[in-house]
Amino acid sequence: MELIKQPWPWYVAGPLIGLIVPALLLLGNKTFGISGTLRQVCAACIPANISFFKYDWKKESWNLFFAAGIIIGGFIASYLLSNTGQININPHTTALLQQEGVKDFSGLLPQDIFSFSQLFTLRGFIFIVVGGFLVGFGTRYAGGCTSGHAIMGISNLQWPSLVATGCFMIGGFVMTWFVLPYLLQL
Repeated sequence: MELIKQPWPWYVAGPLIGLIVPALLLLGNKTFGISGTLRQVCAACIPANISFFKYDWKKESWNLFFAAGIIIGGFIASYLLSNTGQININPHTTALLQQEGVKDFSGLLPQDIFSFSQLFTLRGFIFIVVGGFLVGFGTRYAGGCTSGHAIMGISNLQWPSLVATGCFMIGGFVMTWFVLPYLLQL
């Protein structure tokens, strides 16, 4: 049980994630990605006359089970398999974040940024609401999320997925080194 509770090294977790792609392709000619699931849920649950939601969502209903598995797995990991010990963060990263005013390192997300009470501050609103909107908009604009493009698209040698993944990486670096320090000072 302790093996499951500990973080797995990249050289174990990475290949396991990578093996999902050929397994999905070989077992059912399915593609890996999660961002299209919201469209399926809306098409199944909202009886509106919106052309974007008018398609045969039942054809890809396996993806709804995949999304449900992610939610159930997250719940099980959080409440039954969580490691109650200290979260190991690189000391250099901790020092940089402390310089920027982040003090709480007791969980996976710093409560002085990501908590319900912080939602009503300018900094919390930008991180949670504006950030969530930008992730959703970017996912739709790029035609998929990081898992769909970086894991599935690149493994299928799709040029748009390589470009999208490069843009995700560049955006992440720019955000981390140039934008995040200003947002943390709000």
